Amino acid sequence: MRSRRLVLLAMLALVALSTAAADAQSPAPPHRVGYLTVSAQPGREEIFRQELRRLGYTEGQNLTIEYRAADGRFERLPALAAELVGLKVDVLVTVVTQASLAAKKATATIPIVMVGVGDPVGAGLVASLARPGGNVTGNSTTAADVVGKQLELVRELRPKASRVGVLWNPANAVFQKQALAEAKAAAAKLKLRLQIAEARGPAEFDRAFATIAGQRVDAVLVIGDPVFNAHASELAELAVKHRLPTVSSSREYVERGFLMTYGPSFADAHRLSAAYVDRILKGARPADLPVEQITKFEMFINARTARVIGVPVPQALVARADHVIPAAGGARP
Repeated sequence: MRSRRLVLLAMLALVALSTAAADAQSPAPPHRVGYLTVSAQPGREEIFRQELRRLGYTEGQNLTIEYRAADGRFERLPALAAELVGLKVDVLVTVVTQASLAAKKATATIPIVMVGVGDPVGAGLVASLARPGGNVTGNSTTAADVVGKQLELVRELRPKASRVGVLWNPANAVFQKQALAEAKAAAAKLKLRLQIAEARGPAEFDRAFATIAGQRVDAVLVIGDPVFNAHASELAELAVKHRLPTVSSSREYVERGFLMTYGPSFADAHRLSAAYVDRILKGARPADLPVEQITKFEMFINARTARVIGVPVPQALVARADHVIPAAGGARP
């Protein structure tokens, strides 16, 4: 009897050891990250993935990314944010203001990393940049004078300019209204008259440009927006059709035919967001991670577009540009 008990105890011990060994060898489940954006922007999303890989995360192994894009329809963001929350993601990455607001409304517990939000304090996303105070942190492109500098570039490009068209997207209510107010204040200082037109998407671009061109403007300022970014080529074609120089916020616009851009580096914003995700997955609390402001601002010029519409670019602007697409041949870094 005693020998049977010893054998039974030995077998139970072996089973326990085997189970413990199996548990020790079982890989941890992959981290799940939700990524919410208004419009898909593959280039920026790839920068985010590359930085995560550099930090040691590999999709399909220790990381799963759930992407959701609203296809330019801001009204879809709340439902998509709720869908990602329902998947019980570990972190939510939200691109620009409206997506971040939708995510904050959808959850008060899942950490949220915002990307490229213009004014996170003014939008009510965080209590302050230094002490976010809730489940939201990330990076901000706050720069009180960025739209003003874009209008200053118009003045340098066309010193005799008196009227500037402004294209804005009322569907992107929070950020666009802030930027539009900034444009009006800057225009008053520069003694420029603004001809404002709105467009929510490609179906309204023709009408908006016809309205602006009909006012004999000297240039068009396109306020940076995910929908405009996704359809920058169509906007550039309309500007060329009306022979109007265009100014906006990020390099993608220039690469697709705009004449000039000035604004924060969204590549840096996406790299930085990956670093926030890494810190949160390792245990950091969003409330303890100050919001970081993007400090790198870039100017890009498309001399080819300038030649096509017959608007010379002053050499002083060319010399200050971070990147120039020349009228012919390769680009100057």
